Amino acid sequence: MKKILLITGDFAEDYETMVPYQMLLMVGYEVHAVCPDKKKGDSVKTAIHDFEGDQTYTEKPGHNFQLSYTFDEVKPENYAGLVVVGGRAPEYLRLNKQVIGIVKYFFEKDLPVAAMCHGIQILTTAGVVSGRTLTAYPAVGPEVTIAGGTYKEVPPTESVVDGNLVTSPAWPGHPSFIREFLKLLGAKIAL
Repeated sequence: MKKILLITGDFAEDYETMVPYQMLLMVGYEVHAVCPDKKKGDSVKTAIHDFEGDQTYTEKPGHNFQLSYTFDEVKPENYAGLVVVGGRAPEYLRLNKQVIGIVKYFFEKDLPVAAMCHGIQILTTAGVVSGRTLTAYPAVGPEVTIAGGTYKEVPPTESVVDGNLVTSPAWPGHPSFIREFLKLLGAKIAL
């Protein structure tokens, strides 16, 4: 069974953590959801971000999401792909040298990476977006440009694929985001 690594953390976006985790399990992957300084069975608190007509998203308490693997036991070479979730967690996750090292590994090996919303902040910190076209939550767009990438504005229901990388602006893009990530992983779904 192929393994997928999913990096999340406290106040990651609820849907952007739970939906990819559950969808990847549903199609048969073993998903290791991890957070620095936490172990298998620990929880992270998520936040629900919604679009309700304000100038930016609103934030409400989400669920407690139970981690399925211990961060300190992660060996990047054991995974077929990486998912980086959004929300507020990337603000501090990008300060963790191990997280950055893991992200760099996946890009060095040209393995599939899926990043959503503010998760792109981890990619810009890792220095892996230069020369790439990607999307993100619009407020993260300037970071993509500063890091040498090309920010592409797309509707929140869409995703952008560039080589081994699929990105989407926010959780409404899950159908496109997961479909494109599965293609990068080489998954075949028969209907």
